[in-house]
Amino acid sequence: MSQVTNLPQGTLSVSHLLGIDGLTQEDVLLILQTAKAFSKVNDRNLKKVPFLRGHTVANLFFEASTRTRTSFELAAKRLSADTIQFNASTSSLKKGETLLDTGRTLEAMNPNLVVVRHSQAGAPQMLTQVMTGAIINAGDGAHEHPTQALLDAFTLMSHFDRSSEEGLKGLKIAIIGDIAHSRVARSNMLCLRLLGAEVRVAGPGTMLPQALEQYGVAAFTDVDEALESVDAVMMLRIQKERIAEPLMASEREYFRHFGLTVKRLAKLPEHAIVMHPGPMNRGVEIAPQVADDPRSVILQQAENGIAVRMAVLYLLALGQQNEHRGTR
Repeated sequence: MSQVTNLPQGTLSVSHLLGIDGLTQEDVLLILQTAKAFSKVNDRNLKKVPFLRGHTVANLFFEASTRTRTSFELAAKRLSADTIQFNASTSSLKKGETLLDTGRTLEAMNPNLVVVRHSQAGAPQMLTQVMTGAIINAGDGAHEHPTQALLDAFTLMSHFDRSSEEGLKGLKIAIIGDIAHSRVARSNMLCLRLLGAEVRVAGPGTMLPQALEQYGVAAFTDVDEALESVDAVMMLRIQKERIAEPLMASEREYFRHFGLTVKRLAKLPEHAIVMHPGPMNRGVEIAPQVADDPRSVILQQAENGIAVRMAVLYLLALGQQNEHRGTR
């Protein structure tokens, strides 16, 4: 089991990853550089390194997930950690136990790292009150989804062959869809701007949040205008589970006005790429042909998620070790 020899030096400035908000540019670049080193592990026949041997990673998913849950589980196992897979539907939550009491129970099992997805914004932050392991936000309500934004940034940096010094400066990135209810949009606006990208967001007026200026992004209700001369377009699904009332006439009308159609794809610059965090609703926000087009990097995003989450787990565990030694 060979070691990774090109890991960057340094630790994160935070003890938990609760959001992109609170990270420095140096933190983000350290995660991306570490992910680049770990991505080589995923290309090997033996996809395992011993960095987290003896550590326990608890995956607490209170919402459905495919990509995030699977890639965190793979990331932990490829770092040689033991894992606890928590299933909310078969847990004592069904008997009335609170989130904090669930956290206290799991704390008794001494996990070193705790990955949390929850429908309530702020749930990961709450668990820091009762758990001593590093908490990683895997999506909390409509608040943030930091590792998705980090893997999206990693995908952009890799595709456009950007160095840490360059970051994403000069790149124009459009995020299209349900911005108001999307934790992915919020984390990406923060992360991509932190790396120097020009970020545009577009969608129906009913799906654009107030005070977008605080994120330093340009807002559009005309998708074609937002897509002009972009280097990458990130499509988002409509967050139906977070919407109390219909915000559009029909899915058909939504696709016509705001979907990434074959015609809109043809108007993009030849070098532009198509992104989507998943799950996709084909024919609603993205045409099936566009999702499967050679310019789509959607599957690369999923693959990159493993390396990025390996980096996050490793760096937070390293920070814990340094705290115990008093060297952080």
